[in-house]
Amino acid sequence: MQRYFVDPEQMEEGYVTITGDDVNHIVRVMRSRVGDELICCNGRGRDVRGAIEEIGADAVRIRILEEGLPNRELPVQVTIAQGLPKGDKMELVIQKGTELGAFSFCVFTSKRTVVKLDDKKEKKRLERWQKIAKEAAEQSHRSRVPEVGSVLTWRELLATASRFHYALFAYEKEETATLRRTLSEVPPGSNVLIVIGPEGGFDETEAAEAEAAGFRSVSLGRRILRAETAPLYALSCVSYEFEQQE
Repeated sequence: MQRYFVDPEQMEEGYVTITGDDVNHIVRVMRSRVGDELICCNGRGRDVRGAIEEIGADAVRIRILEEGLPNRELPVQVTIAQGLPKGDKMELVIQKGTELGAFSFCVFTSKRTVVKLDDKKEKKRLERWQKIAKEAAEQSHRSRVPEVGSVLTWRELLATASRFHYALFAYEKEETATLRRTLSEVPPGSNVLIVIGPEGGFDETEAAEAEAAGFRSVSLGRRILRAETAPLYALSCVSYEFEQQE
């Protein structure tokens, strides 16, 4: 069943009003008609099943049939901090990371970051990344759309460690602390930051700076993963730890 995200104010008592680009998707792409059912989410935990009652030029009115649909979010809130990769790799990270349950994304630059974005390019990238997150959240039946934050500098990223219950730093030279062992210490309901480096990873100075800022270094296994593979591996580990062993 097709899923659409709406602002909380678009959900009234008994009804939902869909506006914007989703109207065109409902009418022209899905070719939906009065009586067809769909799911609407306000991004704050309220998911409803409804039936189309009225189709207008600029809005579609939905009558709510059922509240309290199953929660499909991870038991922990995982933010992926990704070193800005080359090409369209960030799009892959956001799309697949959203499907795997990421709560939010932030992008950062560090010593080995190759890509440089000016303000105009960054704005366009952020708009596209957010759109990709929304579409992936609808496809995977998420209850919320992950937020994609503005590009941070390395120093700005380090300063965010205190905002999380657990701030983890994926480092290829870590030999003892595995992600699996660290996740076993994390209780459900925690918010977790997982930092993934750009192509080329991190140097030893950055690793020391991360540790000094409160990050815990973790290993993602015996093999060296590509920048776009590492966050997906990490999210898969989180899902296995908190969902597949229930």
